[in-house]
Amino acid sequence: MSAFAVDIEFDEDGLVPVVAQDVDTEEVLMVAYATREAVERTQETGRAHYYSRSRQELWEKGATSGNSQAVDEIRVDCDGDTLLYRVHQEGGACHTGHRSCFYRTLDGENVGELVFDPDDVY
Repeated sequence: MSAFAVDIEFDEDGLVPVVAQDVDTEEVLMVAYATREAVERTQETGRAHYYSRSRQELWEKGATSGNSQAVDEIRVDCDGDTLLYRVHQEGGACHTGHRSCFYRTLDGENVGELVFDPDDVY
């Protein structure tokens, strides 16, 4: 039995892409992946949880860095294969120290706001 009122289409690895968007500015902050457990924990706690493909583990955004995401709402796209976490971002969303992971153009120009020194956190 699903804990969700709508069907979520997890891929063959049990993952679904998640876009994190700032509730106030509507800025896209990051894209990550979540397992069913990560989505359930997000729903239960109101804190963004994801699944790290490189570390092969569940993680709560900001648990070690302090750059956390309080989730206001979880939306599901029309196909049920992508989620949108509408969040209140504390600090930067990107491990590089930028507010958003989308801080540079295709030409390499840095257009994003640097909000912390990643050497102080990671």
